[in-house]
Amino acid sequence: MNPNPNQIKAIYQMLFEMATGNLSFRISEANDNPELNKIARTLNQLSQELKTIILKIGFINPHYSYQNLVQNCFLLNENFEIVSFSPTVIDMLNYNQEKLHKLDFEKILTAQSVAVWKICKDELQQNKEYHSTTQLVFKDSQNQLIPAFCSVTKLILSNKILVSNVTTILFDITSDKANTIPKKTDAVIIQEVYEYIMAHLEEPLPTLKELSKLFGTNEFKLKDGFRHFFKTSIYKFYTEERLKQAHVLIQQTDLPLKEIAFMSGFNDYTNFSKAFKKQYHFPPSDLKRDTNL
Repeated sequence: MNPNPNQIKAIYQMLFEMATGNLSFRISEANDNPELNKIARTLNQLSQELKTIILKIGFINPHYSYQNLVQNCFLLNENFEIVSFSPTVIDMLNYNQEKLHKLDFEKILTAQSVAVWKICKDELQQNKEYHSTTQLVFKDSQNQLIPAFCSVTKLILSNKILVSNVTTILFDITSDKANTIPKKTDAVIIQEVYEYIMAHLEEPLPTLKELSKLFGTNEFKLKDGFRHFFKTSIYKFYTEERLKQAHVLIQQTDLPLKEIAFMSGFNDYTNFSKAFKKQYHFPPSDLKRDTNL
């Protein structure tokens, strides 16, 4: 039986949503492929079980922001020690800059990649114009693996070596450095409030009193709990998320700016423009749009 392209696309979307922290996304089953339906049911069940476990341990699970094609660069000396690097390397490896400086490059590679790197080192020592692309697997500070295709180049008129790669990074919008963990019931409530806000960005934000009544809590616990997990107020979070949505719509669609403002929950374009400029330091009309639309 031929697979349904739309259902395969939905499965890929589900995997992406789970990877970025959205455990509320679900796949509907189709009638034409039992194998894909089985995968859909498994993913739906896995997502629900993971969400339940996360809430039981009192952890809020917001969506991560997804940034693709992040370039990381390492500059090595003739001894193959790291002497400089791009700021994105710190995000990728979760190392502080003092530990990375003058560190032997192979110390951040897996054992298998060290063997590959030694071949590159031999070539670099013999060829003054060496340039190659090879796959290396990095280890971050928590020993998590990060595979990447790396460009290795010996710089002209210099003993320095440039190693660069392109990878993806997930940025967490919450902090895990809190000293105390609220009770399980508080975590569940804040998770539900978060999901409610993300699903109703185009609508006016209810008052704290209305939200607390809607989710069965009081205003103080709602305000304090949300700030505990998100390090900001409910209203500021709501406004920033609306503006993020508007930013994406401006870049990736050819919709009129006034329509985008309305879709992002702003009834007045002037207010939208002022809020956008305050957030991004330039008006929405200055944002470059995709010319291929």
